[in-house]
Amino acid sequence: MSKYKRSLVELRDKAVFNWPKELLDKAGEASILPLLLRTQDKFISILTLADSDPESWQKLVDLSLDMPGNLFLKHLMVLSDLGGESLNKYPPISKYFKRNQMDYIWKTKKYSYQFNIIFQKVPLTNSSLKVDGKSLVKGYKLNDKMKDVVMLILYGATALNGNLPDSEKFMIGSLLGKSDEIQNFVKQNYIRVSRQISGATSTKLGSLAEEFVIDILKEKLPTCKINLFKQIEGTTFDIVVCTPTHKFFGIEVSFQYTTNSTIERKAREAKDLAQLLHNAGHFICHVIDGAGNINIRENAVSTICRYSDCTVAFSKEEIQLLAKFIQENS
Repeated sequence: MSKYKRSLVELRDKAVFNWPKELLDKAGEASILPLLLRTQDKFISILTLADSDPESWQKLVDLSLDMPGNLFLKHLMVLSDLGGESLNKYPPISKYFKRNQMDYIWKTKKYSYQFNIIFQKVPLTNSSLKVDGKSLVKGYKLNDKMKDVVMLILYGATALNGNLPDSEKFMIGSLLGKSDEIQNFVKQNYIRVSRQISGATSTKLGSLAEEFVIDILKEKLPTCKINLFKQIEGTTFDIVVCTPTHKFFGIEVSFQYTTNSTIERKAREAKDLAQLLHNAGHFICHVIDGAGNINIRENAVSTICRYSDCTVAFSKEEIQLLAKFIQENS
């Protein structure tokens, strides 16, 4: 195919698959879900390998380049359904554990853990634990407060000398080293998490994706009018470019890190939409990327590629190629 009209195979070769870091930095809290999904396998491997003693997880986290301490803690909090607001009710932990010590059972043996920080009345909000969106993107090493919370989440349910409210949430430590059980637990819980927050996340990141595309197009096409959600021939597009010669380019932007049905709708409409614009002398273009699109919705993306005049991936170089297509066809 041409350098503009691509097949799925050609598009996959240019795809970035995961959200660029600069967009996650802007996204704030909306960045959390794609970051967690991207690092899910690493998290699972740490839980699986941490089977020599109840604190062996820390050595793996400290050595990992991809799993800083605050991100590991966030994974545990999400899986345990414990947000910063919930955790903030527990300090001082001394009201549950005498001598600031948690005695617990792991693999039928008794162990003890001495709390370093949270035996005092200290905040355990998302920001204080460095598990808010911006902190997670930046990455922070494990500190004493984080370690206290990790140990509580892992082993609080098996504590012998405490009586934690909602103690059933503090049980993940019982799964350490059990590969199949960890896989099932993590995957099932992330289905729940994705359903809870993916809608708002997708809306926020979708807006940022469109802004990313527009910024590059405006830089490369200074004489064109470029707008969000404008109509061509009665149909609304994510982005519309109008050239000085009154050529219109309808641009659809789709970046999915998980599976999503929107791309299926766009595929069903692709042929009729292309015909509508072509009959009026205009063009249909697509920016498509993300593992959910490229690797999961292959048939839908293939259909869109077939009827798209120009299909590019989600990188600066690819958007510049889209701008070049617009210039050549103005």
